Amino acid sequence: MSAPHGPRRQLQWGVSASNHLGMKFLLSVILLSTLALGQASVSAPANSAQSIPVDQENVRKAKTLLDQMVQALGGNDYLNVEDVSQEGRSYGFHLGESDGVGVVFWRYYRFPDRERVEFTKKRDIVYVYRGDKGFEITFKGTRYDEPKAVSDYLRRRQYSLDWVIRKWLSQPGIALFYEGHTVAAQKDAEQVTIMDANNQSVTLFIDSSTHLPVKKSYSWRDPTDKQRNTEDEVYDNYRPVQGVMTAFGTTRFYNGDMSNQRFLNSVTYNKGLSDSLFSAEISASKK
Repeated sequence: MSAPHGPRRQLQWGVSASNHLGMKFLLSVILLSTLALGQASVSAPANSAQSIPVDQENVRKAKTLLDQMVQALGGNDYLNVEDVSQEGRSYGFHLGESDGVGVVFWRYYRFPDRERVEFTKKRDIVYVYRGDKGFEITFKGTRYDEPKAVSDYLRRRQYSLDWVIRKWLSQPGIALFYEGHTVAAQKDAEQVTIMDANNQSVTLFIDSSTHLPVKKSYSWRDPTDKQRNTEDEVYDNYRPVQGVMTAFGTTRFYNGDMSNQRFLNSVTYNKGLSDSLFSAEISASKK
C-alpha cells in the first residue's frame, strides 16, 4: 500500500498532543525550575544587584507558560495518563487537496512507544509500532512497514507534545525561550520554543486565555534532498475527558499545505492496554 493515497496518508498524524501523556507534575515543576536556573548565565550589573538578568526573566516566562499549559490540560489527571484509546475519522490531503472521503480508525497508544491503528469499518488494515519498528497487517499477513513510513512516524513521535514534555525536558542542555505574543490558529497566543542539546527545536503556541496548546511547529532537514521542511499541528475543539482537556480536532500541515485532519468521536484514558494488542509476528518467508 503506497503513499500518498489510502490509509497510509490517513496515518500521518503520528502521536498527537491530544493523547495528553506526561510526567509527574511535581517533577515537571522541579525540572523546569532547574532549567531556568541553569540558563541564567548573565550576571546583574553591580549597580542593580536586585534586577533579574534578561535571559533569566525570559526563561522564567517560558517556564511559567509551560506550567500553566500543563495545568490547563488537566494537571495530575493529564500527567497520570498511561494509555489512550480513540475512535474517529481521518482525512488525507496531498498538496492541500483532499484525497477522498476519509476513513474511520481505531487507535490505541501506550506511552512511550507502543501504538496500534486499525482502519476501515472491517478494521482489516492495521499498523503497529513498537520501539523503532513498524508493521503492516492485512489479509495477506504481517510484514515490516515501508522504511520511509517508519522514519516519518518516528520523527513525528520524537516531536510529539508528549515526548517534548516527558523526554526533551529531562535531557541535559535543554533551553527554553519565550518569544512573545502572536496569533496562531486565529487565536491570541504566547510563543515558547524548546531546544535540545542537538539544536533540535519545537515551538509551542499557547492560548493566552485558556492556556491550552493551539499549535505546535518544528522543522527538519531531509537527509535525501537536504531541503528543510516544516511540520505544524493545530489543535481545536477541546473537551474534558476523565479530567483531561482533549483536542477532538487535529490538523497537520506540511510546508504550509494541509496534509491530514483527524476528528475524534470517542476517547478513553487508562484502560490498561495489554502488550498483546501491540504484537506483530512475521513469518520467516516475509522477513
